[in-house]
Amino acid sequence: MTDFDDLLHDTATDLRLATFRLARRLRRERAYDSVSDAHFAVLACLRANGRLPVGELAQRERVSAPTMSNTVDALAESGHVVRVPDDTDRRRVYIEITDVGTAVVTATVQKRDAALADAIAELNFTAEELATLREASALMRKVAER
Repeated sequence: MTDFDDLLHDTATDLRLATFRLARRLRRERAYDSVSDAHFAVLACLRANGRLPVGELAQRERVSAPTMSNTVDALAESGHVVRVPDDTDRRRVYIEITDVGTAVVTATVQKRDAALADAIAELNFTAEELATLREASALMRKVAER
C-alpha cells in the first residue's frame, strides 16, 4: 500500500465512525416518536423532490420496491402521504407528501438542527474551524450522494 492508500483508508475509517456516531445522536432527536427513521427518510425525500413513483422512491432510498410499498402503505394509513394517479397514464401512481407529513419533516429538521447547533456551540469552535466544518460537510454530502 502507498501512503495515499493508507491516508484514504484511514480517512474512510474516521469518516465512517464519525458519521455513525453523529447519525445515531441525531436520530434520537425526533419531533414525533411515532415516525420511524425509515419513514422520516421517505417523507424528507418527498419534501425535497416532490411527488415520486414508488419505484423511484425505492431507488433514492436504496431499498427494494416491495419494502418501499410497505413503507408507503404505512405512511398513507397514518395520513403522511397520499397516492396521486398520473393524469396521462392511469397505470402510474405518484406518492405525494401531505401537510401532516410536511409538518413532521419540518419539526424534526428544526429539532435536529437545533440539537446539532447546540452541540457545536458547546465546543467553542473558532470561525475558521466552523468554516472548515462547513467545507467538510459539503465533501461528505458528495460522498453520501454518490
